[in-house]
Amino acid sequence: MEDGGRAHTAIVACTTLCLVSCAAAFSQGASLSACSDMMPRHLRVQLHSSNSNYVTVHTNVSFFFPGDKVPVTVRSTRDYMGFMLQARKVSNNEIVGTFIFLPPGSKLLTCFEDGDTVTHSDKSLKRNLSFIWKAPDQPIGDIKFFISIVQSYFVYWAKIESAVVAQGGQN
Repeated sequence: MEDGGRAHTAIVACTTLCLVSCAAAFSQGASLSACSDMMPRHLRVQLHSSNSNYVTVHTNVSFFFPGDKVPVTVRSTRDYMGFMLQARKVSNNEIVGTFIFLPPGSKLLTCFEDGDTVTHSDKSLKRNLSFIWKAPDQPIGDIKFFISIVQSYFVYWAKIESAVVAQGGQN
């Protein structure tokens, strides 16, 4: 019986340590493993419909030219802790551009190129955030902004999308 008790204690200690380290890691931003599908890698998370009407991604422009700086605003009617924001080509879903202005509580993440993704840098509650995205200097076609929101360790919304932002000057 004694050996069984020690084994149980060791399993509980290992599980607790894993949960604590996982929680600590994600409290400082999304991991690189989330780059392609924008899905959090938490334990037992519950995905909610991306048709959420409590989070929206806006730009104040309907088109851009290569090299333009585009303001991006994320608005929410509820607090959330974590997020991941990217711009993607409509044509092939490729992550494009770089973020050059970030609000407090966020940081750049390099998925494919420096600064192409923004994530949270702490687990403070967030609601309305503003960013500036810079288009590449070469033509890329139309884009959309995508955000995944983590409301709590167990609840998230993935790939909420903005309206299409068209590249100007295309034939």
